[in-house]
Amino acid sequence: MLQEVAQKETGDLVINVGPQHPSTHGVLHLVITLNGETIKKVEPHLGYIHRSIEKMCESLSYRQFIYSTSRMDYLSAHINNHACALAVEKGLQIEIPERAQVIRVLMDELTRLASHQLWWGALAMDVGAITPFFHAFREREVLNDIMEETCGARLTMNYMVPGGVMFDLHPNFQSRVKDFITLFKSKLPEYDELVTGNVIFQNRMKQVGFISAEDAVSYGCTGPTLRGSGVSCDIRKHHPYELYDKLQFTEPLETGGDCWARYLVRMEEMRQSLHIVEQLIDNIPEGEFQAKTKAVLKLPKGEFYSRVETARGELGVYIVSEGGLTPYRIKFRSPGFSNLSALDHMARGQKIGDLVAIMGTLDLVIPDIDR
Repeated sequence: MLQEVAQKETGDLVINVGPQHPSTHGVLHLVITLNGETIKKVEPHLGYIHRSIEKMCESLSYRQFIYSTSRMDYLSAHINNHACALAVEKGLQIEIPERAQVIRVLMDELTRLASHQLWWGALAMDVGAITPFFHAFREREVLNDIMEETCGARLTMNYMVPGGVMFDLHPNFQSRVKDFITLFKSKLPEYDELVTGNVIFQNRMKQVGFISAEDAVSYGCTGPTLRGSGVSCDIRKHHPYELYDKLQFTEPLETGGDCWARYLVRMEEMRQSLHIVEQLIDNIPEGEFQAKTKAVLKLPKGEFYSRVETARGELGVYIVSEGGLTPYRIKFRSPGFSNLSALDHMARGQKIGDLVAIMGTLDLVIPDIDR
């Protein structure tokens, strides 16, 4: 009743977006306070698809829990699994064969490409351009086919294991990836012509959803969201794992802090991932694809932490071991949760039509947030 009286006095309107809404890309529930078309407050309500993944992981073995993370950010499934495997390997002090390291990095970067392609197509569709969505999926399907041939799955691959990868690359892998590199290079100018250079798209992106570098750091933003505000934060550069310290690639940075800056960062990231794949695809060493490990893994008593750069930012995996067959405690520091916390700050004072563009450039994957 008090809320209704307040709304009449101020002229504000409280509406619900979600939990089932096409532009939230999942079951995200936002309670939005509007004055006319101007956003005064955005309040995310989580819990709609909470599955208690962290608690589930504590009842699984050190081999099994890794694959629960495929169901968090399902567009970064390989990279999520990689982070878990690194934490277990740190506890067991396992040395990973060089072939396995190269395969892991290749899979990570192909996953990043596939994720960014979906993001690009979906963002364009969210702000009114239907055609780019089909162009993005045309190339993404090629990557999914490559993944399926080697890993046996197209989305949640379950390929990373403590010590390396589950099985060796398919004989066709190298040739198909090289064909994809040639194809994708020819399509990037098409992407720029369709979307990046489109004046209507630019007007929907520029000076919308601004967040300063200081505020982005304060909210715990990470990945392209933070790099769009000019802050260097790529885990592959600052805390390199596997072979990343031996590879040549650039961390894209934009200082605009708006939707346009975050868009440009991800577009450049696709080019950089392609560059990493080019460096490795003809230099996959011979040897074992998995280190020898015991069938049943037991981590020594202690705390172990690993971090990786997913398509959305930093994923941290924290394991507390009591020396048993299962973890005593597992905590995931997921990028989506931290990036969502800044949505209210970025959206205040913007129009309701801009909210979709802001959410699109945050690249939210809801199970990564509501886990």
